[in-house]
Amino acid sequence: QVQLVESGGGLVQPGGSLRLSCAASRNIFSIANMGWYRQAPGKERELVALITSGGSTNYADSVKGRFTISRDNAKNTVYLQMNSLKPEDTAVYYCNAHMIILSTQREYWGQGTQVTVSS
Repeated sequence: QVQLVESGGGLVQPGGSLRLSCAASRNIFSIANMGWYRQAPGKERELVALITSGGSTNYADSVKGRFTISRDNAKNTVYLQMNSLKPEDTAVYYCNAHMIILSTQREYWGQGTQVTVSS
């Protein structure tokens, strides 16, 4: 079992920045793809950014050039640096871990952290 705990959300003005953190209860980064998802009211949950076990990164088109995903293996923590925030970035942001262990897919979610971009 893996617990994921997000932090760092809040209220920020358009153009501002926030850094989200996702702390994992144990070291899984060598075997897990870690992702940040978001869900706005009335919309489906969408993938924002992904960092694979090998360290490759991918981003949704809507956040490319503004958001950066990274990880600190020593701290078992994944980060999402969000710059040039827009009102449409307002959502609950979730951390996700996806891995395959003994041919079985396992997926874990954090509880979510609210990000509100508003003047």
